[in-house]
Amino acid sequence: MRDSRGAEFDEFVRTRSVALLRVAYLLTGDRHTAEDLLQEVLEQVYVRWRRVQTSPEAYARRALVNRSINRWRRRKRRPEQTLGDHDVVARDHADDVALRRAVVAALRDLPPRQRATVVLRYLEDLPTADVARTLGCSEGAVKSNASRGLARLREALSGPGLSLSIAHTESSR
Repeated sequence: MRDSRGAEFDEFVRTRSVALLRVAYLLTGDRHTAEDLLQEVLEQVYVRWRRVQTSPEAYARRALVNRSINRWRRRKRRPEQTLGDHDVVARDHADDVALRRAVVAALRDLPPRQRATVVLRYLEDLPTADVARTLGCSEGAVKSNASRGLARLREALSGPGLSLSIAHTESSR
């Protein structure tokens, strides 16, 4: 028989893991890395369940952001080596897949704080105050990072062949 912590945690994982995996994917840009990252964070949440029980999703989001930034820092110290021909991804010609790839690639090129801000603010649709709490910064820093991040995304996604318009929505929120 499972204890109440296990049952409550299982329910949290059942109801929120898809959304958290989406955040992890948008932070890392790679499905497998995102799954690993989420697994690490869920282990951390389980160990600290009694302390984070009041807002486990906020805790998990912050842990995802922190761990993705730490992974990014480690990768900067140890350059990745390509696998040669095995590293080539077959091109998919479906418009929505191409657009998704372009957006994920543009997100991947953002600095970690801007990426985390854009993902949490616009893709997770969190209010500025919640993003600030999650990232441990001021609301002004969230607005600044969001503005800079959106500007870089607009620039990256305004190339030929992409008919994507990112509206400047920060002033309307």
